[in-house]
Amino acid sequence: MLQDKRILLIVAGGIAAYKSLDLVRGLRAAGAAVRAILTEAGARFVTPLSLAALTGDKIYGDLFSLTDESEMGHIRLSREADLVLVAPATADILAKMAQGLATDLATTALLATDKPVMVAPAMNVRMWEHPATRANMELLRARGVAVVGPGAGALACGEEGEGRMAEPAEILAAVDAFFEAAAPLGGRRALVTSGPTHEPIDPVRFFGNRSSGRQGHAIAAALARFGADTTLVSGPVALADPAGVSVVRAETARDMLAAVTARLPVDVAVMAAAVSDWRVGAPAARKIKKDGGAPRLDLVENPDILSEVGRAGNKRPRLVVGFAAETEDVLANGKAKRAAKGCDWIVANDVSAAAGVLGGDENTVHLIREDGVESWPRMTKEAVAERLARAIAAHFAPAQ
Repeated sequence: MLQDKRILLIVAGGIAAYKSLDLVRGLRAAGAAVRAILTEAGARFVTPLSLAALTGDKIYGDLFSLTDESEMGHIRLSREADLVLVAPATADILAKMAQGLATDLATTALLATDKPVMVAPAMNVRMWEHPATRANMELLRARGVAVVGPGAGALACGEEGEGRMAEPAEILAAVDAFFEAAAPLGGRRALVTSGPTHEPIDPVRFFGNRSSGRQGHAIAAALARFGADTTLVSGPVALADPAGVSVVRAETARDMLAAVTARLPVDVAVMAAAVSDWRVGAPAARKIKKDGGAPRLDLVENPDILSEVGRAGNKRPRLVVGFAAETEDVLANGKAKRAAKGCDWIVANDVSAAAGVLGGDENTVHLIREDGVESWPRMTKEAVAERLARAIAAHFAPAQ
């Protein structure tokens, strides 16, 4: 379950920090990508060079780095991971987590993250048994922080009892089990479309639109993280392929329709692509020359991929989710589109110039279902994808 997972490892200042090196080896051997934040105290026990060599990435530690923080490093680090893992988690960092303190890069990233957090406590037995630590752990567990260990035995200080950081193999197993339990779409097949289509006018020109594909790609990545066997049919975009996703490339609307129908049936289809409504009926075989007059272009309607999927008979997905990119009357047009296209849900958003959404990093959407409308606050496209994936997982969850 760790293949292509992204782990942000926070190494705090305890003697058990040396185990973090073996932990990184194990995570990477299992297929995970690891980035590390090394606290100032943690650097007293392991070196940035050692961690960098094992992670294959730079090591982060300075909250006031001019280069990292110019890109809002503490936000980016905390949001680009699938799991934030603190190992060793000292009494100090656990107390700061419980109180919401942000005194360095590690604690600031922990406060800023919207991803799950796991801790591997490591400290002296008296510190572990202290009422303050017990209260902090109770509070962190109540907030959903996963805990692995600590174990009992001989401690570095010479005392005996609980407080030993779990062994790397135990932490690795806990991380693997976490992702297995966090894969509510395991065994499901998902199909996502993304990006624009390009409809040729002649060999060098085409009709297109400003869709970047960021929202569709983020949705495919989120569904894959939730365990779905995900295929992404992508129009022409300048984006890297999402991890753990099978990608099929399409140029035109007809290419995209053929790629989609060839992969039906699936459990869920999310049609996020901005498909061109029209194409030139007979594109010119040669470049159209400027001869003093505008060329005449005879347009024909492209196939409606969402309608085709929504009415695919015995190949229809169990859940069909469409997108309605509107410049006015967003909710009314979204509701009308849900009824007209035969889909179950519509994700409607405002793509007018004033919204700044098309091609941008954020989105404001309304999830329209038969039972009502959920209006979500403005958030990153990755956060929209995560929330939509959770809604899809809830839809398929067995009734309690």
